[in-house]
Amino acid sequence: MYILYAILGEMQVFTALLPYAQVIISVLLVSAILLQQRGTGLGAAFGGEGNVYHTKRGFEKTLYRATIILAILFFGTAILQLLF
Repeated sequence: MYILYAILGEMQVFTALLPYAQVIISVLLVSAILLQQRGTGLGAAFGGEGNVYHTKRGFEKTLYRATIILAILFFGTAILQLLF
């Protein structure tokens, strides 16, 4: 990291690493979205569970919060990439 800083300078290192950070965040965001459980949808009509609302607990709650944080980070890196 220090070698990049010495060669390119602070701002150029930032702009060089920003696309890589955005790709990593996007892969994590897609993974977090795909790991979440889907709602019952039409399943209740065919004998499935009819509960519309349930409380998120444990890993589901952590995954939900991580998805929100990753979405904010992804949006932030997209804005930064537009500015720089």
